[in-house]
Amino acid sequence: MKKIKTGIAILSVIAVLALALTACNLIDLVQGTGTSAETPVSTQVSTKSATPETAMDTGSQAALTYPIVDTDQEKCYNNNQEIPCSESAFAGQDAQYSGSVSRYRDNGDGTISDLVTGLMWQQDPGEKMTYDQAVAGESSFNLAGYTDWRLPTIKELYSLILFDGMDASSCKGTCSLTPFIETRYFHFSYGDTAIGERVIDSQFATSTLYGSTTMHGAMTMFGVNFADGRIKGYPAEAMPGQNSAKTFYVLYVRGSNSYGQNDFVDQGNGVILDNATGLTWMQADSQTGMDWQSALEYCETMDFAGETDWRLPNIKELQSIVDYTRSPDITASAAIDPLFQTTSIINEAGQTDYPYYWSSTTHVETGGEGSTANYISFGRAMGYMNGWIDVHGAGAQRSDPKTGSASDYPQGHGPQGDAQRIQNYVRCVRGGDVTYTVSGTQGVSRPQMTVESTGINTNQNTNQQAPSFGQTPPQAAVTACSNASQGDTCQFNVPNGIITGTCSTLMQQLVCVPSGGIPDRPSR
Repeated sequence: MKKIKTGIAILSVIAVLALALTACNLIDLVQGTGTSAETPVSTQVSTKSATPETAMDTGSQAALTYPIVDTDQEKCYNNNQEIPCSESAFAGQDAQYSGSVSRYRDNGDGTISDLVTGLMWQQDPGEKMTYDQAVAGESSFNLAGYTDWRLPTIKELYSLILFDGMDASSCKGTCSLTPFIETRYFHFSYGDTAIGERVIDSQFATSTLYGSTTMHGAMTMFGVNFADGRIKGYPAEAMPGQNSAKTFYVLYVRGSNSYGQNDFVDQGNGVILDNATGLTWMQADSQTGMDWQSALEYCETMDFAGETDWRLPNIKELQSIVDYTRSPDITASAAIDPLFQTTSIINEAGQTDYPYYWSSTTHVETGGEGSTANYISFGRAMGYMNGWIDVHGAGAQRSDPKTGSASDYPQGHGPQGDAQRIQNYVRCVRGGDVTYTVSGTQGVSRPQMTVESTGINTNQNTNQQAPSFGQTPPQAAVTACSNASQGDTCQFNVPNGIITGTCSTLMQQLVCVPSGGIPDRPSR
């Protein structure tokens, strides 16, 4: 294959410096001035998964202010299932490019140090809280003697996501799942189905607010869901008809504020260098949509600006160039620096908008299926909620089927009717601390967690099983609880008036269930 890592001379110099610094760290440890590593929750070690360390990473990433942590995806997939990475028809996917693998240190005091990014994290998120509570709590948060904790930005929090995880959305019954966060270091819980939550109700809050709004005017915060592996916009306050705001888990962070800030330079030859990440991007996009396999081939065969080692970016590389201060509604642009050229489209609602962009990262489902791949929405993240609207915000990370037709999804897919476009756009990347291996890099899998998901709701107050709808719930009942929390008060219109009820989980989604329940519908 054509992919060969460049910059050998520079890396050699950095390697010498790294050896010298490592020697100093070893001397510190012998003299008792260094910090010893804690034993991780699991002693399994993968060549592409978190490992215990005794010092900060002193390799080539040390000079970068925004080093991208690898996705840790180790397996390759075709349009449906796992395949040998050597299968050339799907060459160029995530598992074949190994970057700066996740590396952590348990400090033994309730904090975790990320040895790639240099950030320090709270280990245990504790109980869920509202966005306002999360913001208010950062000023008084005191852990391990540190008082300079803050609510992370979306880019800081996203540095923790790992895509050897499996989406819990399709779990029914008893499932063995790998979360999208390193559970050998961080405490993690799926949604508590015993109190009526969905398995995927494990959303984490950030300080990044959407400049526009979602769901017909909701103030929106970008959060990460480590249960289903996505970034979505969530309501930052109580929605109309709800008596309380949605709650989230929170991991406070401390360290440099520069992480997540790009340093773009126009090279004048159709490429943009990001000095913060070390990545080089094509200034223009593909200008047309294509399916996932075609996107891989498009970048693998790209010969541009005198370089042939272009690749389809993994999802964390792609998310690194999102500008969360920009959006179609606020700046009349894509959510990206204006140095980049971004093709405009007409979206499902007939608005001028900007595309979804493919990544090389497969979105793995509960049973290990690989029929969808991750993308970033650089325009509105559209969904069908009694009409097409922006449901998750520009900068959301979701997934699309790798092949098929958008016409097969006239009202989208999932609880918020996510628009399934399939023919997504492409922006190629090269460079960074990346090594290409045709066969991929196989290591020891991270520990799995056992999850019970019956799909049956238990009333949070009475512990009685909520009645079934009999058929698919009416869209108005689903819309009334969009971006709501379990137990919130809700209401929706019916021909004879207004129904008031409580948001409850039915058929794996939150639905507005009237007081006393909804009787089964007669068959038709």
